[in-house]
Amino acid sequence: MEAAKKHFFIDISVMLGRSMRHISRSMDTIITVTIMPIAMMLLFVYVLGGAIQTGTDNYVNYLLPGILLMAIASGISYTAFRLFTDVQRGIFERFHTMPISRSALLWGHVLTSLLSNAISVVVIILAALLMGFRSSAGVLPWLAVAGILALFTLALTWVAAIAGLSAKTVDGASAFSYPIIFLPFISSAFVPTESMPTVVRVFAENQPVTSVVEAIRALLSGQPVGNDIWIALMWCAGIMFLAYMFAMRVYKKRV
Repeated sequence: MEAAKKHFFIDISVMLGRSMRHISRSMDTIITVTIMPIAMMLLFVYVLGGAIQTGTDNYVNYLLPGILLMAIASGISYTAFRLFTDVQRGIFERFHTMPISRSALLWGHVLTSLLSNAISVVVIILAALLMGFRSSAGVLPWLAVAGILALFTLALTWVAAIAGLSAKTVDGASAFSYPIIFLPFISSAFVPTESMPTVVRVFAENQPVTSVVEAIRALLSGQPVGNDIWIALMWCAGIMFLAYMFAMRVYKKRV
């Protein structure tokens, strides 16, 4: 049993190294995922920020959590694309002829998504610091923010895995991320939900992005988090569990 576990983790590390090398040879994926959210942040802070009433003097502090989620939602589309490419080229079948764990290649893509999105998040936070972002949070709240973002990334990555494994075209593999990228706009990421029409407000207040944004915002500002953090964790864990189960089922049927 111990030997099997050791073999499994070694296989995953090899597949992770393979996927990370692909990204290092094509840095435009991380650059694209990073530049667009930073451009959105610049637009909202310096062009639209003066007209948006959020009850805070520092709009970039209010805005940053939503921008980070947008960057993650954009980044996972590349995971779906890379999975689709591997399926179409028969890479999975080739690796399965070797004495390696069958799920190691899939986990390699998932962990690559986690690492590449973490790089994008760090770059965006550094850009926000240059734009005036300040946080009174200590080490533990920052670790909590990192944990929430990691869980959110894993949840969406497993959704991306479903699209990458089941899509018939490359456009279909990445197009699923567009609605997810749009979700922060119908949440409290950019404006308070109180300013929205009733129907939109009800949806905004009861979708996962709002709870994740509110939890991260409270942690970074040193304010009481309340139930938002537990709601955010339940959303992320629930989505990740369901997406993982469905992705593994699709994986077994497709490959």
